[in-house]
Amino acid sequence: MTLTRRARPQALISLVPMIDVMLILLVFFMVTSTYLNLDMIPALHPAEGAAKPNAASSLRLMIRIQADGRPSLRGETLSPQDLNHILAQALAKDPLAQLVILPSSSASTQDLISIMDQSATAGVQNMRVLRLEARQ
Repeated sequence: MTLTRRARPQALISLVPMIDVMLILLVFFMVTSTYLNLDMIPALHPAEGAAKPNAASSLRLMIRIQADGRPSLRGETLSPQDLNHILAQALAKDPLAQLVILPSSSASTQDLISIMDQSATAGVQNMRVLRLEARQ
């Protein structure tokens, strides 16, 4: 007498539970992670012992672009002639002076490009643009 066995059911591997777990982990890590805070980064003064990118230059100018597109230095609004004069004085003191431009969130890109062009025409070689995001 021959006995026939029933065929074993095929093991089904379902990826649905694994996808559910991965989505839960993704949401968990997105909610609990901390993001980069620019207030923690010294934008102008590198840490002690760190190699300075422009060690020969110690002169730094920080130009803010206001919402209306006009540049300001230390709270004073500058005309294009004033900006040229200040840049010329800074470059006379130190040809490798660093210019840091901080555009307002309301300033247009054209205002930023215009000030960068004006600075490059004045002879600035070391220029940086910093964009600070507001906290929410």
